[in-house]
Amino acid sequence: MRWVTLVLLVLLALVQAELWAGSGGRSYVVQLQSQLQAQQQANEAAKLRNQRVAAEVNDLKEGLEMVEEKARAELGMVRPDEILVQLNPRPR
Repeated sequence: MRWVTLVLLVLLALVQAELWAGSGGRSYVVQLQSQLQAQQQANEAAKLRNQRVAAEVNDLKEGLEMVEEKARAELGMVRPDEILVQLNPRPR
């Protein structure tokens, strides 16, 4: 009986050693957690960048009227079927 107990304790110690120090052990789990955290940070940065780009695209899609108004006021833009008339105020 003693030999059986001793053999089982040695086998248990080997299994525990493999769990803590082996290829699938604690150090590997810590390494994977570190990689996961780095990837999550990269994903968060990419998500913010994507939101900024989406907002810019939305502004470009919906903001054409604003761009047209600004071009008309500041640059004198006219459409092909329009005639530009500018009035100069009289000096008093």
